[in-house]
Amino acid sequence: MRCPYCGSVDTKVVDSRYSEDMEAIRRRRECLNCGKRFTTYERVEIAPIIVIKKNGEKEEFNAEKIKKGMKRACEKRPINEEDIDIAVREIERDLRKRDSIEVSSMEIGEMVMEKLRSMDKVAYIRFASVYREFEDVETFQKEINLILEKYGGR
Repeated sequence: MRCPYCGSVDTKVVDSRYSEDMEAIRRRRECLNCGKRFTTYERVEIAPIIVIKKNGEKEEFNAEKIKKGMKRACEKRPINEEDIDIAVREIERDLRKRDSIEVSSMEIGEMVMEKLRSMDKVAYIRFASVYREFEDVETFQKEINLILEKYGGR
């Protein structure tokens, strides 16, 4: 670490502790050249998740987009916002566990549908109808029939 006073790289850590928000490590350092003390903060840098969209474009992952889509699907359903927030955090956590920082928007959509399916079947169908771009009533009916077969209408 370079001393902000004299520019020397000979410094030592005198004290380390977490910052008040617990998001960084606060280090008190002393320059071995000029003797002055200064503080540095060390934070974890998380690589962004890159979403590959259907058209091939890439953009940074945005959890708010997922939340917005889930909230729209859950409108007037007995699902509270906290449950949606938890689902969004779980999806982001699962994406960060992967080996690659790139993920297709289709994979994210499937993850969202899986969460909604376990939360509320109507919300799931709403999301799926937009996400899978059902072209006609027959396709929509097939999806409903699959849910009924798999989950017995629960």
